[in-house]
Amino acid sequence: MMRIGLFLATNAAILVLISIVFQVFGFEGVLAENGVDLNLQALLVMSAVIGFGGSFISLAMSKFMAKRAMGVKIIEQPANSTEQWLVSTVQRQAQQAGIGMPEVGIFEAAEPNAFATGMSRNNALVAVSTGLMRSMSSDEVEAVLGHEVSHVSNGDMVTMGLIQGVINTFVIFASRVIGHVVDRVVFKTERGFGPAYYIVSIVAQIFLSILASMIVMWYSRRREFRADAGGASLAGRSKMIAALQALQRQQNPHDLPAEFAAFGISGGLGDGIKKLFMTHPPLQERIAALQAAG
Repeated sequence: MMRIGLFLATNAAILVLISIVFQVFGFEGVLAENGVDLNLQALLVMSAVIGFGGSFISLAMSKFMAKRAMGVKIIEQPANSTEQWLVSTVQRQAQQAGIGMPEVGIFEAAEPNAFATGMSRNNALVAVSTGLMRSMSSDEVEAVLGHEVSHVSNGDMVTMGLIQGVINTFVIFASRVIGHVVDRVVFKTERGFGPAYYIVSIVAQIFLSILASMIVMWYSRRREFRADAGGASLAGRSKMIAALQALQRQQNPHDLPAEFAAFGISGGLGDGIKKLFMTHPPLQERIAALQAAG
């Protein structure tokens, strides 16, 4: 709750700060002189409600969406020794990390991967692919599970949701302001909103969302190093390095669907500008970071 409170307080402070800046520097007066009579305070509140509302609804539905989209089979009663080992390993690691027992599941996929998601540290899901279970040793799978449990214990799902909420707020706010200015100043709409407002707002929101996603992806890449360190703590550094090296040997690393990519163990490859939109840093960098920490 402290993490949520801090982020909400920070976001509220930023909203207030922007409002004060607009007033102190007379931006509202400049806009009004040009026929842009937008209520910026009301727009900020609306943007925050929409931005955070969408983010929290997505977070609240994350487990349900993951189960449906990935076809995750939840292990309620282990049917064999492998499933029993999976549940026991996650249970032990969850106790070490000081979190509630996550749901444990398996999904069909030829490529090795795993992910964690959920509304909170005590209401999470950890799932692994059948390809991961077939292609990795038990030590390597243990490290992957530790990585995912660390995501949960670090509160990464909630933090990502809050960061996305902040980003959404400012994208919505800025796109509406841009649309309103163009509609009133360029197209001289005097009352209400003209077609230009809606068209420009949508285009601006798409463009700003693309730019803003680079910030979210930057944070996502940073927290992967923390999850690797957590996995090394729970399963052993050599096991975590071996697991990443096993992923590195895969010719075609599997990308999870976009909504779950940030919480998987492995992301796709990228170069050039694509690197800015990667959810995970290169495996070689992650391996080097673990080796340097030894």
